[in-house]
Order: sequence, then structure tokens, then C-alpha cells
Amino acid sequence: MAKDVLCEVNSCKFWAAGNQCAATSIYVVSNRGKNAANSEETDCKTFEPKI
Repeated sequence: MAKDVLCEVNSCKFWAAGNQCAATSIYVVSNRGKNAANSEETDCKTFEPKI
């Protein structure tokens, strides 16, 4: 498991200082079917907008 998860999406409620992700788990899916070939073909389903 990764020790630190970095995130630059400061509009997400899990974004923390130092570009850290404060979510208890991360869920990433392919946005093009079963197999992603690169990071552009993935989506973070953990994202929730800050309110």
C-alpha cells in the first residue's frame, strides 16, 4: 500500500495541506472499459466536491 497519496485537486473535500489525500481509501476506475493504457484513461471515484 502507498504510504502517502498525493493529490492536487484542491476542490475535493479530501484534499489536505501539502497536496495530501485525507480519504481513508481511494477508488480509481478505468473510464474506457476494463483496461486503461495510461493515467488519462482513469478516474478517481473517491472525489467529492468541497461544500
